[in-house]
Amino acid sequence: MASLLSDTEIQKRFSQLSGWTVEGNQLRCTWEFKDFIAAIAWVNKLVEPSEAAAHHPDIEISYNKVTVNLTTHDAGGLTEKDFALAQQISQLD
Repeated sequence: MASLLSDTEIQKRFSQLSGWTVEGNQLRCTWEFKDFIAAIAWVNKLVEPSEAAAHHPDIEISYNKVTVNLTTHDAGGLTEKDFALAQQISQLD
């Protein structure tokens, strides 16, 4: 199981992310697309990096907006896995 990060470690890693917020024990980011089809196409791009990391985000879709929430459920909070996947997701276009 992945180890929880300390508040200091979370802040250090968070400072390297753009567009994400820390809300409770999760990372959260919302993207907006031109329409539903574009939003779903982008969500499909999440599959490969998520599967490769064996770490799966919680995803909310509302027409053209996609919100991604990352937390390591079995650890009960934020771990290195969350920040690594957030970095990968941020690089998707």
